[in-house]
Amino acid sequence: MIYGVLLPQVKEVTARMIFDSRGNPTLQATVLTAEATGSADAPSGASTGKYEAVELRDGGQAYHGKGVSRAIENVRKISDAIKGMEITDQKKIDDAIIKADGTPNKANFGANATVAVSLAISRTAAHATGKELFDYLNPSAMRLPIPMMNIINGGKHAGSGLAIQEFMIVPVGAKSFSEAMQMGSETYHTLKELVEDKYGKAAAGVGDEGGFAPPIKKARDALDLIMKAIDKSGYSNMMKISLDCAASSFYVKKKYKIDGRSTSTKKLLELYLGITNDYPIFSIEDPFDEEDFKSFAELNKAGKCRIVGDDLTVTNVEKIQKAINMGSINTLLLKVNQIGTLSEAMDAAMLCRNNRCDVIVSHRSGETCDTFIADLAVALDCGMIKSGAPCRSERLSKYNRLLEIESLLGTKAVYGLPG
Repeated sequence: MIYGVLLPQVKEVTARMIFDSRGNPTLQATVLTAEATGSADAPSGASTGKYEAVELRDGGQAYHGKGVSRAIENVRKISDAIKGMEITDQKKIDDAIIKADGTPNKANFGANATVAVSLAISRTAAHATGKELFDYLNPSAMRLPIPMMNIINGGKHAGSGLAIQEFMIVPVGAKSFSEAMQMGSETYHTLKELVEDKYGKAAAGVGDEGGFAPPIKKARDALDLIMKAIDKSGYSNMMKISLDCAASSFYVKKKYKIDGRSTSTKKLLELYLGITNDYPIFSIEDPFDEEDFKSFAELNKAGKCRIVGDDLTVTNVEKIQKAINMGSINTLLLKVNQIGTLSEAMDAAMLCRNNRCDVIVSHRSGETCDTFIADLAVALDCGMIKSGAPCRSERLSKYNRLLEIESLLGTKAVYGLPG
């Protein structure tokens, strides 16, 4: 109730199976009120932290065990738990979902079910109030984020043998989001030409997030190729590079298997420090195993670039608080499906803001064309988004939505990092 006016109430929540960008089943939830409806899709990760909220799959033979009929059935239970609640009371609805699930990690309903419903609630509320989603979430929102574009894939996103999972270009020198997209697109296509010239056309196939996966084994070889593409595109002083190491994926028997050899934690730290000295590095995500808060802190203390927690922090306020207390990170990678509801993700973002820790809103490797995270990045005023390469529709849908938001904001739009 606001000023005695009865707000739209949840009438029903339904769900259906759809396919994600890897051709695996996921689900789409739709919320109905008497006045409006809204839908949202659940993404899925490949490189996942073991402390993430649980994604519920069917098991068995169908879809190689990746079916989502159980999660879809659980949406009916969620519907019963939130029916009649005011659609604009996101926190109350999310709390009711969490209570009905009854587990600390969404293991009962499945985080794929809870996140789809939670995001659909917010989108329905925006429709019911006649607002754009970003404006509904934050009426003062006007900041377009810097796109962090994955242009060379390794790790679990490719099969090349390159240990580091993502090499991204970051157009920090752009004056607007649209200019950033131009810079990213031109550099991406220049890189494609370089890959084809050096490794052949077959090497220009793309990975899960749209980046190329040429037969490169060493991090510096990938970085040198990217630097050549940046220079050839004319953006040498305007473009930086980010790494998502996903180091847990190459941590084996207390050693890191990288660049064709096993190395100690100390030597890996030295490798990163050398890279930050020799290349324009914007950020390094998950540089060590997801349990190793101490080594994160050592790299962060060096002050060379942003140190980003993803598998380390899994958008969980307890994990984030520990990382902040130990000085392990200065930036959080925020993924709503890691924690399972929008309210919990917003709490994570607020915790970071209150502790001078920055936020990057992120996609997942198994995506859909749902554009929610584009609006969320603007609403959080965080100034950074990861949505993959300027390639593949499920990646570009987010970038195209941001171009639309930029147009909607007109002269009020600002670009880049806050402050």
